[in-house]
Amino acid sequence: MVREVHFYETAVGNRPVEKFLNSLDGDVREEILATMEYIEETEQISRSLFCKMKGTQDLWEVRVSFKLNIYRIICFFDGAKVVVAASGFQKKSQKTPKQEIETAHKRQKDYYRQR
Repeated sequence: MVREVHFYETAVGNRPVEKFLNSLDGDVREEILATMEYIEETEQISRSLFCKMKGTQDLWEVRVSFKLNIYRIICFFDGAKVVVAASGFQKKSQKTPKQEIETAHKRQKDYYRQR
């Protein structure tokens, strides 16, 4: 395994990205989880699947297209080998919603505070 993907967890044990995934149809969920597994196992990942988000200091985006829909998981790194999934959503516009970026930043700060 090249890196590990973890889901952000609140202090009371909520895992919002896991909740988002569980709200999706099984086929979509499996596609996203397969992409996350690919990120764990592959050294050089295509930028079409996983890339640093422009306009942010250190957020990364997992990109999944499935049956004409687009899904995103916003992540950050904890060291060189751990990717923490902070926010998940279905993308409905060209630009990533500012609220999703802000949510990911808040969860990132909370994650580091909890450590």
